[in-house]
Amino acid sequence: MQNHNSSEPGFFARLPIAFACFGRALADAAFARQVASLLAGAGAASVAKADPIAPTELPAERTHAAALALLAMLQREGSFVDFLQDDIASYPDADVGGAERVVHSGCRKVLSQCLALEPAIKDGEGARVRVPAEFDTCRIRLTSNVTGQPPFHGTLKHHGWIATTIRFPVVAANMDPRVLAPAEVEL
Repeated sequence: MQNHNSSEPGFFARLPIAFACFGRALADAAFARQVASLLAGAGAASVAKADPIAPTELPAERTHAAALALLAMLQREGSFVDFLQDDIASYPDADVGGAERVVHSGCRKVLSQCLALEPAIKDGEGARVRVPAEFDTCRIRLTSNVTGQPPFHGTLKHHGWIATTIRFPVVAANMDPRVLAPAEVEL
């Protein structure tokens, strides 16, 4: 495990930055040109000198377009938003269980299309595990009665998840990413 270093952001700290850059590069050609220069090895200083365009603030729906597209896919394939927006407290358990199968199947399909996942800790749940002194606090959360100094020994309650590959859909500039599901009108 790697030590959490505040001078270098960890994977989960970099993820929203990557999404913001992704969305902004799609919506802002000048920004995309600056990123392309950085990726080509030109360096930040030469990019600033070559293209002094002030950054523009993107609307939230453009900044988070990839996340909204994922949510739209979960809705399309698994009726995820419908399920969460419905007040299921009054439904019998059997009805909720039947709906859950449809939601689960569709959402699992979308998840496997967009993300490759692996456990943060490969041991099975219930296994005794050693948490080293230099553990990554983003990958391992200690619960219950945490006292003393690491290394720690405990029971794995949940193995966690790490996204090893991310394949989010690209949202075209002319699409409104806020539309998770269009209204349907039967004629």
